[in-house]
Amino acid sequence: MFFRTKNLFYILIISISLNACGEYQKVLKKPDTKAKYELAEKLYNEGDFKKANRLLEQIAPGYVGKPQGERVMFFFAKSYYEIEDYNFAGYQFERFLKSYPKSDKASEAAFLGAKSYYMLSPRYSVDQTDTDKALTKLQLFINLYPESEYFAEANIMAKELTTKKEKKTFEVAKQFTKLGKSYILDYSVSAIAALDNFISDNPGSIYHEEALYLKIEATTNIALNSTENRKKERLEAAKMAYNNLFKYFPETKYAEDANDLIEEVDEQLNNYSEQENLSK
Repeated sequence: MFFRTKNLFYILIISISLNACGEYQKVLKKPDTKAKYELAEKLYNEGDFKKANRLLEQIAPGYVGKPQGERVMFFFAKSYYEIEDYNFAGYQFERFLKSYPKSDKASEAAFLGAKSYYMLSPRYSVDQTDTDKALTKLQLFINLYPESEYFAEANIMAKELTTKKEKKTFEVAKQFTKLGKSYILDYSVSAIAALDNFISDNPGSIYHEEALYLKIEATTNIALNSTENRKKERLEAAKMAYNNLFKYFPETKYAEDANDLIEEVDEQLNNYSEQENLSK
């Protein structure tokens, strides 16, 4: 008896699913806009965003300028978001905001549009065009809707993307530093320029401390391998880099490594001081 009841239950479910699928296909092929709108809304509310999206795609152009147009365009954009087609979602949310800037859904549309581009942001090591676009959209949302329920999440996402961009720039400088120690000294020159730019442009970065330490590595490497006519100047630059690290991070985790690096720099600077005193 139990198995018969169970089988009947499955047959009922399959039958309902087939009928629903048949209804969807029937409405999809008909020119009846009202029927498509009603079924699209029903499917959307049931969480079947893919089918709802196909119906909304057919009817959305016909609702432009009509009273239901705002509702249709928002559902259309959000259905793309729900099926994780973030390129189209971002685009459709932009269209919605241009058409209905004063909508009650404007805040949510602005947030979800920005989040769509956030979801498209790739790993730090490749082109960051989508990251830049997401940051622009997030910053605009943060500025326009400081009271929004999505405000805190938008700030978290913006910070994450900012850190990703910082990492891309920082890793370039870090690689130059590494190459300068292992291969060609000119890489250390490039490392110093890259690190200086990074430190100047990103004073609050989570990589700030490490960037200051890497500058000690790069300047020390150049100084200790420099020709005599520029050696003293470069030794002093290394010492300044060392002082800057401890100025901003007195309890730096790189203290031991930095002290090891600067030891020979101090020794050679002391030799210059002794020679200058003897020549007086």
